[in-house]
Amino acid sequence: MSGSTQDLVRAASHDPQALEHLLVRHLPQLQGWLRLRMGAMLRARETPEDLVQSVAREALGELATFEWRGEAAFRHWLYTRAQHKLQDRLRYHGAKMRDPAREVAPSAADSRNLLDCYAHLCTPSRDVASAEALRRIEAAFDALPEDYQEAISLYRLCGLDYPEIAERMGRSEGAVRNLVYRGLSRLALQLGPEPGSAG
Repeated sequence: MSGSTQDLVRAASHDPQALEHLLVRHLPQLQGWLRLRMGAMLRARETPEDLVQSVAREALGELATFEWRGEAAFRHWLYTRAQHKLQDRLRYHGAKMRDPAREVAPSAADSRNLLDCYAHLCTPSRDVASAEALRRIEAAFDALPEDYQEAISLYRLCGLDYPEIAERMGRSEGAVRNLVYRGLSRLALQLGPEPGSAG
């Protein structure tokens, strides 16, 4: 099934096929966004696949109340639900004080999808083609202050423009531009040169 996201959102309330297509269209990037925003502690205890499925189920139940205001606003609406899910899971694991029995590693196919998503955070020349690259990017992103993480996520992964991000973060447009610029600069510095590269 083809069609714009807006058409699919409108049809999804009464057409299960449109709803399925709408979610399938956004799942790979949502999974990458979730894994990046999970942080090291939650990554060791949950899989982004399980979280994506949970977010998708909840989003389906709330879609009837969604008011269309553009593709980027839809992504932000979806990712806001994902952020709430992450906060819920962090509270759960914090209350349980669980020790991770094992690290949850992404499959090879999931790694490829995640690397495609994470490529939006790096310069075009950076090679993000390995599980080690995933770990390096995630560790560098985890080290950023929360406001840098949010601004970068909204700009590079959700595709929102600066005025939209400013409204959602309660900051001026200039402040948001600085957050994105400084956050990406700090991310690039933390990532440093590729392992084994000259210079």
